[in-house]
Formats: sequence, C-alpha cells, structure tokens
Amino acid sequence: MSPVAVVIVTWNSASVLPGFLSALPDGMAGLDWRLVVADNDSADGTVEVLQRLAPDATLVRTGRNAGYAAGINAALNAAGEWEEGYGAVLVCNPDIRMRQGCAKRLVDRLDGEVGIAVPLLYEEGREAPLYSLRRESTVARALGEALIGNRRAGRFPRLSELVTDPAAYVRPTRPDWATGALMALSANCLAACGPWDESFFLYSEETEYCLRARDLGYLTQLEPTAQAVHLGGDSRVSPRLWTLLTLNRVRLYGRRHGALATACFRAAVFLREASRAALGRRASRAAAAALLRPGALRATPGP
Repeated sequence: MSPVAVVIVTWNSASVLPGFLSALPDGMAGLDWRLVVADNDSADGTVEVLQRLAPDATLVRTGRNAGYAAGINAALNAAGEWEEGYGAVLVCNPDIRMRQGCAKRLVDRLDGEVGIAVPLLYEEGREAPLYSLRRESTVARALGEALIGNRRAGRFPRLSELVTDPAAYVRPTRPDWATGALMALSANCLAACGPWDESFFLYSEETEYCLRARDLGYLTQLEPTAQAVHLGGDSRVSPRLWTLLTLNRVRLYGRRHGALATACFRAAVFLREASRAALGRRASRAAAAALLRPGALRATPGP
C-alpha cells in the first residue's frame, strides 16, 4: 500500500514545529507515512529545527514567502515524485497536535464519495470542540452574521456560515467546507481537483478547494473520532490578517457568483465589519476600510 504523505507548510514556525513533530508518531499510528515540508523562506531557524528533529523528512525550499496554497502545491509535487506514489495526503498546519490514531481514522473515512475528511478540533486548554464546520457563503448568511453575529446566527442554517449545532460535531457531518488546519485528502480527489489555488495567498484557499471538490463529486466529512488540538493563529487580533481573510472571502464569492450578487454580498460583509468597527474592533475597522477601496478584490498579496 502506498504511504500517506504528511504535508506541512512552514514560515517562521520554529516555535511550534517541535510540538507538531513530537505528536506525529502517535497521530499517525497504524499508517505508513512520510513527512514532506515546504518551507516559505523562514528566517527563524525552522529549517534547522526540522533537519535536527526530522532528518528523514523531504524538505522543499520555495525560496520566498509563497503563501499557503503554493507551499502545499510544492510539497505535493515533491511527494508525487516518490516511486510508489502516495495513497492519501494529510495537509496539516505546524500548530496542530494530533491525538492518538487521528490520521488513520481520517484516512479510513475517505472513499469514492468522501474526498476530504476533517477531525474534531480543540483549542488548547478547552474541553469543547472548535466550531470548524462551515456552510457555503450566501447573501442571507452574510446579513445574518452582520445583524445578530455568526455564533447566534449559526443556530439557523440559512443565516450563518458557521455551524454551531453541537449535534453536528458528534456525528459524521458533511459540511460545505471546513477549517483547513488538518485535512485528509484522497488521491482520487487530489487528481480530480488539481493544484490548490495560489491566488489566495492565505485564507479561503481551503474553502475554494472544498467547494471545488464538492462540485466534482468529492464531499467533505467530519470524522468526530479523529481529534487534534489547534494552537490557533492571530487572524482575530491582527488587522492585516483579518483584512486579508475578509477580502479573500468576498473574492471567492465573486468567483462563483455574478456581479450583482457579489455587490450585495460585499455590502453585507461591510455592514458586519463596520458595525464591529463602531464597537472599537481595530481589525474590523481595517477590513471595512479595505472593502471600500477601489480594486480591493483583485488578487490580494500576502502580509
């Protein structure tokens, strides 16, 4: 049986990489696997940490801060050169800590219909799982989130992208897409979908990929018995990253809908960010201002 390719993209990840690597053997228990790391020109010793702690890993140096999707593509290209190929791919953030047997449960969930399997994610130090499942964007959902907040609106499927029903996280739920911190992808799904979209430097690349896979007949499914801890990022507090997340969300909607619908969606997203900016949220203030700029939805560069 072909090995599972464990793909991670690093950029100044020296502080979180040791924890990822130490949890990897337990997380991958029961599988034949190989690690492939695409490094986006880290300057903090990430490569040295990798070479010391995981000398057998395949290292791909992109030579620049190429973005998450570009890093995934570079790693997949390297794995594709293996003589025996790969049977499935596990795409991971380096701040993921897989629990015992997580990966095998995900890979076992993949079949001809399920092309992407995702685990139950937890935040460090919290017992309740993260709300990691999502519905596809609509104007109504953007308005619902703007008017009553995404967590409250999440109780109503037509009013929010966020899936907040606790029952959805205890069964094999099939969302439109899911948080991309840890995903198992079947070889057939990867072959059908092709490369990840590198025009999304960061954020929305996993959304685009899940929706594209669904369009081609490969569904995303939660496997609640597979569990991992996600240390998280700073998109909620960084105005720069929150702006990038917001703009890419609208850009992706525009890829899949007409001009009028996109204008309505953009207005609804602006309403949400402007209302939160009025409450003093700096990140929302920056995102709202960006949404008003002409040409803001052209391909967004990375931070």
